Amino acid sequence: MNPPLQQTFFQAFAFILGAAVGSFLNVCIYRWPFNLSIRRPRRSFCPACKNPIPWQQNVPLISWLALRGRCAKCGSKIAFRYFGVELLTALLFLVIWKAFPWPMAIAYWLFVSLLIIGTFIDFEHFIIPDRVTLGGIFAGAVCSAAVPALMETDSRLVALVRSLLAAALGYVILWIVLEAGKIAFGRKRISFDTPTPFTWIRREDEDADFTVGSERSLWSEHFAREKDRLLLQCGHAKIDHRTYSDVTLDFRYDRVAVDGEQFLLDHVSEISGVATELVIPREAMGRGDLKFLGAIGAFLGWRAVLFSLFAGSLLGSVIGLVTLVTGRRVWSAKLPFGPYLAFGALAWMFYGDLFLGWYAGLVNP
Repeated sequence: MNPPLQQTFFQAFAFILGAAVGSFLNVCIYRWPFNLSIRRPRRSFCPACKNPIPWQQNVPLISWLALRGRCAKCGSKIAFRYFGVELLTALLFLVIWKAFPWPMAIAYWLFVSLLIIGTFIDFEHFIIPDRVTLGGIFAGAVCSAAVPALMETDSRLVALVRSLLAAALGYVILWIVLEAGKIAFGRKRISFDTPTPFTWIRREDEDADFTVGSERSLWSEHFAREKDRLLLQCGHAKIDHRTYSDVTLDFRYDRVAVDGEQFLLDHVSEISGVATELVIPREAMGRGDLKFLGAIGAFLGWRAVLFSLFAGSLLGSVIGLVTLVTGRRVWSAKLPFGPYLAFGALAWMFYGDLFLGWYAGLVNP
């Protein structure tokens, strides 16, 4: 096989393999947040009608286009995300194959697969599963030992040590940011222009629906730590059949205190009333982000940790400002940080050397 034809063959193989892997990543993205097995059922199924999808209707990229994004059985829409993940994975596999030697390319295929899973789960559920983060740290250490060039060395032992130290650096840096942010910005006070109705309604899954005005959220979303408190200044409030006037409801995740009394929320069905002020606990980011940056360090090294944090923070700030300017942000809104870290990691993987050259020229013109 002549070299140009051989090159074309391997590039086509990388693209097709990426599309197939993307189809599997869609399974992980859909099932992992709900702790569903990726092995059972073995065949993919329609998210709406739950019917298994035959193999001929599950060909990566082609089937979604041929069926026009709908289930052949029930006609329900299949989200564009399924096609998008397959196409994104295919393109990344192709670009990585063209940009890096094959041993590094295979390691980076695994890395970008983890980035894609973490990004799309974080966008939809605001979590990054340990299978992605802790699994990514482990996989990054193993890949670095197997392919020392990932850590810019010829020694497997040195590569392994550098990988683990970079993972620890990523975790510790964001842990410091998390704790400092909690001290500085751990509470947000919202004063309502007019008295605003609220409800707290217990669910069957040990959580609760918390609604203030037109904004609805899950109770668990407001409590990341055992000591977190949420305060509601109320004109009047009702806890099941007991009523109160001009009181402050002092909530912990599992209880509420009012007028010297305390109620376990497991024994309360509904709390309602009218609020004039709300104080909610806040976190700078989720703890999954700490481990996610650790996984990035395990694959790419300590400089990638710093760059990913810088680039991710910059992009996240720009997106946050845009949503504020356009009026899309509300007090209960959250921005996932994992996707921005993933963006920084990809930027470093492809353009890290260019960035270092630019920075060196800036420091020493």
